[in-house]
Amino acid sequence: MDNLQDVRANRTPDLKYLLGFIIAIGPVSVDMYLPAASAIALEFGRSTPQLTLAAYFAGFAVGQLTQGLISDRFGRRAPLAAGLTIYTLASICCALAQGTASFCAFRALAAFGAAASIVVPRAMVRDLADGAKAAALMSGVMQVMSVAPVVAPVLGSLVLEFASWRMIFVVAALYGALSLALMACFLPETLPRERRLPTAVATSLRLFGSVLRERQFLSNALVGTFGMGALFAFLAGSPTVFMTQYGYAPTAYGLTLALIGAATVGCFRVNTWLVQRRGAPRVISLGVALWSIASGYLVWCGLRPPLHSWPVFIALLVFTLGYCFIPSNTQVGALSRHAAHAASATALMSTMQYSAGAVAGALVGKLADGTARPMAAVMLGCALAAALAARFRPRGNRQYV
Repeated sequence: MDNLQDVRANRTPDLKYLLGFIIAIGPVSVDMYLPAASAIALEFGRSTPQLTLAAYFAGFAVGQLTQGLISDRFGRRAPLAAGLTIYTLASICCALAQGTASFCAFRALAAFGAAASIVVPRAMVRDLADGAKAAALMSGVMQVMSVAPVVAPVLGSLVLEFASWRMIFVVAALYGALSLALMACFLPETLPRERRLPTAVATSLRLFGSVLRERQFLSNALVGTFGMGALFAFLAGSPTVFMTQYGYAPTAYGLTLALIGAATVGCFRVNTWLVQRRGAPRVISLGVALWSIASGYLVWCGLRPPLHSWPVFIALLVFTLGYCFIPSNTQVGALSRHAAHAASATALMSTMQYSAGAVAGALVGKLADGTARPMAAVMLGCALAAALAARFRPRGNRQYV
């Protein structure tokens, strides 16, 4: 059932802007602090940036399952408010951290709270629409969210020009507080009481098992999972490639991320246009093909490093175009047969994605050699795995088109 008209009748602001702003907590929490990696390493030790990033991904992965179950049981607004509150307070604690252990613990706690900002808005999209309408709405949400990767690294670089890296987490806390205020004032409840599910561990495990056995969910979720793995390989490896191999300053690196983020905004618009004309499954296949080509060229750049960074930058732009055809479309495809437990299915998919991100990031860090080779190899491996998963998607008229 399509509830978009009901929401608009209640004079709620366009949900794609509000949900996109809330979902953007994820990229804000990661992209804004990447330019501070060297400053954090100087204060706490060389491995601390990677450890805190891994802690964040781990907290996010655990939070996905918990937040999804709670959201399907108690509705959308209350769990989202609790998660945003935890994120805001934990971000303040990150700014006050005095050692690697406490820093990692607070990052994991912040990620646990931030998980609600991913699970709940995605489930709300599924509450409101299905099929092509849901894909269009989700793509609109992703367009809004994609502004964050443009602004966040530049903002992080600017903060470093005038203050300590700790101020970055103060800014993150302010973003969380603003998201909480906007949610309280404008975001409607989209899950009626009669559609809420009881919470029990055994029931939840059976639910997750049944969702994983459903072919359309599993195939689309795996494509999205490997896409997230490639994205986090890029995030983990790009500081080494640009700042170590090519000597970028933190500000220049932040601007590079911002340019790629700006391209992301346009790429999500292209995705919306293509989905409406060609259908989400074909667009996913196109995205995987572009991502594979870009990753293959990055491997070549790793084996024969170019004198200048622009070939690597161009390849990452092509990867960005391909990746932007993946998240919203695989999300809608995976959830199209799970309306009764959309948040739980979303949480399961997101847990898979962030677990893959943690593994991919750890692999890039373990294999780091000052070149693009580790990043490119992991990205290409994820692309090949996604292409294999895409071949197992259901065919025919019953698939979301």
